[in-house]
Amino acid sequence: MDLTSPSTIQEIRDRHNFQLSKSLGQNFITDRHVLEQIIEGAEIGEDDLVIEIGPGIGVLTAEAAETAAKVIAIEIDARLIPVLEETLSSFDNVEVINRDILKTDLKEIISEEREKGSFGGAVRVIGNLPYYITTPIIMKLLEEGVPADSITVMMQKEVADRIRSGPGGKVYGAISVAVQYYCDVEKVASVPKEVFVPRPKVDSTVLTLKPLKEKKLQLADEKEFFSCVKAAFAQRRKTLLNSLSSAGGMEKEDVRRVLETLGIDPGRRAETLSIEEFGQLANEVANEKAERNT
Repeated sequence: MDLTSPSTIQEIRDRHNFQLSKSLGQNFITDRHVLEQIIEGAEIGEDDLVIEIGPGIGVLTAEAAETAAKVIAIEIDARLIPVLEETLSSFDNVEVINRDILKTDLKEIISEEREKGSFGGAVRVIGNLPYYITTPIIMKLLEEGVPADSITVMMQKEVADRIRSGPGGKVYGAISVAVQYYCDVEKVASVPKEVFVPRPKVDSTVLTLKPLKEKKLQLADEKEFFSCVKAAFAQRRKTLLNSLSSAGGMEKEDVRRVLETLGIDPGRRAETLSIEEFGQLANEVANEKAERNT
């Protein structure tokens, strides 16, 4: 069964009377080369556990199952469960879970699978992420510290561009800083909208995120770091002095003193700061607040 064939996809839909859900971002890949790029980019080995987010009809799931020790596919749409039972029936190393990924404890699943001896290698997360919840899914994986060796996911090109962007870029923002704080980011593939059924309105990009064993920054308070980043980018057109003051918590003159102590021009804007500079800023803000409260 060729799950990348548009005719096969239509036959499956007809057989199961399955109507695509726009709200769940259901678009199926019809290009085998893209699947190969995802598998290769994820560096899946024969001893690895693969967790797939949103398997759809199982096209990427089947490719992963050919190589991995075990694949756990998490699908929110209950209507796709019987479809997946059919398309993945030839694999004995695939488990499908009908659950919302945002409400799933992946750390618990990984721990249970390791205890059962299902795999002895790395943990690889893969998926074709729904456009509307790409950022929440990625941040859930990173913030919760899911012990994944790599996260290889397809997303809207615009989101991928933001994640990869560096200081000074037009799309550099809070998500850029957040993801790059946790991970090294590598582009795996560009995916045109023409290779999906149905065809979306935008192109996609596959990225591999490799969580860092040791963080790039030594932070006094990680929460303060993300607060500073969020405040700085909340009103992009404002200077750092004004955006950080507007966020509350510190008077403008205190913010000015912090910036000048670090040698950062108060007139700069958030998109000009490197991750390292945000780290220095957060540490100095944390020190300022600590001194004020003593």
